[in-house]
Amino acid sequence: MTSHQESISQELLEILACPACKGDIEYDSTNQKLICVGECQRRYPIRDGIPVMLIDEAEMPAA
Repeated sequence: MTSHQESISQELLEILACPACKGDIEYDSTNQKLICVGECQRRYPIRDGIPVMLIDEAEMPAA
């Protein structure tokens, strides 16, 4: 199994929004996650270079 350290394009980040709260998204290249910087702060995984923007797949922020 290979590790995908591919970058998410800036153009994609500009059009993506959190499906839960519609907040902006930031790319965490170290952890390969997209992080909501809006109200909910969910973290969405990136699998095989593809963002998984499903609410049920997201990690909730630490309390």
